[in-house]
Amino acid sequence: MGRSAILVNEELLLDYGIKPADPPAYPLNGLRPKTLIISHGHLDHSGLAPNLMDLEPEIYCTGITARLSALLARDTLKIAGKKGHVIPYYTDEIQEFERKARAVEYRQEFGTSGYSACLYDAGHIPGSSSVYLEKNNQSLFYTGDINTIDTELQKGADMELPESDILMVESTYFGRNHTPRKILEERFIGSVKETVESGGKAVIAAFSIGRTQEIMLILKKHGLQAYVDGMGVDVFDLMKRKPQCVRDMNKLEKAFVSSSIVKPEDRSRIIEEPCIIVTSAGMLNGGPVLYYIGEIHDDPKSKIHLTGYQADDTNGRMALESGHIVDGRDTLRLNCRLELYDFSAHCGDAQLKELVRKFTGSGTETVITVHGDNTEGFAGWVKEELGVNAIAPANGERVEV
Repeated sequence: MGRSAILVNEELLLDYGIKPADPPAYPLNGLRPKTLIISHGHLDHSGLAPNLMDLEPEIYCTGITARLSALLARDTLKIAGKKGHVIPYYTDEIQEFERKARAVEYRQEFGTSGYSACLYDAGHIPGSSSVYLEKNNQSLFYTGDINTIDTELQKGADMELPESDILMVESTYFGRNHTPRKILEERFIGSVKETVESGGKAVIAAFSIGRTQEIMLILKKHGLQAYVDGMGVDVFDLMKRKPQCVRDMNKLEKAFVSSSIVKPEDRSRIIEEPCIIVTSAGMLNGGPVLYYIGEIHDDPKSKIHLTGYQADDTNGRMALESGHIVDGRDTLRLNCRLELYDFSAHCGDAQLKELVRKFTGSGTETVITVHGDNTEGFAGWVKEELGVNAIAPANGERVEV
């Protein structure tokens, strides 16, 4: 899970990400692609892209993905400097990445490194794409991170997809179905209201890209006013430049206009009274959320609301499993309450299986399961249930089809 990097025929790279741990984990060495296609602007899929600029690759992605990737790259560079991590690239390389990235619209065919390629809306976050490749009469469809269900922020993935010989499918939630959205939303809103009404502070940890905006829409829908702090505000500003990347930009703008955007110097003031704060980072591994947790961690009336997947080796996973987090050299025991509401932007188990059935029913002969903690189990299900060749490659493994 994380640090996605898939090299096709030694020349075309699908994604180049960082695993968000402390310190971060990077893809394995030795990749020298001629082309990079980025599925979407999340750190685990695009976070290391500027590191390739010395190779002068062709780069393709949607326009909003290029902007989000650059925003995250600058933040990654800043965090690396503060924490003393290995510097993965420099400002000049981020600027070069922005110059080289070629914006591609959905369903716009383009050629690169001898391939015919096309991007399809993956429904995961604004600008997210699945990638179709064809060369020498063989085709590959790479889902990237994909979500086929509508959310408040955006519509589900485009399901009018081309037939493909090979399907490379994400496996994040194989074996796990999501709580129905309506039920999850009701539980979340009830918990937030109960926290504030009891005199506590509701600190809602959300990923900056996609999740912060989704949570703001949900709170607005239920008449709740919140403070919003962190990079999610910058992401919203980028989305405003591409209003077509979300379902309803007017609704999204109203959600942010009715909220209070927090400046760093105001944090100590707003946390004094019962309130709702939506803030980054979603896995508690940095950002202003650590300030707020430092203020509420010993208050049993207050609550941390996690709103998405918590990867191994992150503060969020540590908080769920052991009730404490690490902030610099300090370890904080959480006497406040902690709850997880997984507003996932990935397909659940049922949707993943439906997607695979759709492709294999249309002629797909090989399924490659990637990006999950049980890719082997998913590949086994494909073989047993559908009778189709399925492969779950290990990191660094070469697969020939």
